[in-house]
Amino acid sequence: MIKSELVQRIAEQNPHLYQRDVENIVNAILDEIVAAMARGDRVELRGFGAFSVKNRPARQGRNPRTGTKVEVTEKYVPFFKTGKEMRERLNDV
Repeated sequence: MIKSELVQRIAEQNPHLYQRDVENIVNAILDEIVAAMARGDRVELRGFGAFSVKNRPARQGRNPRTGTKVEVTEKYVPFFKTGKEMRERLNDV
């Protein structure tokens, strides 16, 4: 499912809301999650999961084609851990 499909489904389930309003709400939620993660905060949505940022330290990598050593810089990557309720629903427990 892509964002536009999510907006359309929510709009269909809530006929009293305009689709553009639903799109603004979805964008606001996603923007706030990204902003919180950019600050280094953890975002937890009970029953759904938690978004956090993990640090990958600098390391020495290898070019697979030539075999030469390459410096890989430090970076931060997004990480998502599913919540208990979501895992149970996915696994029909």
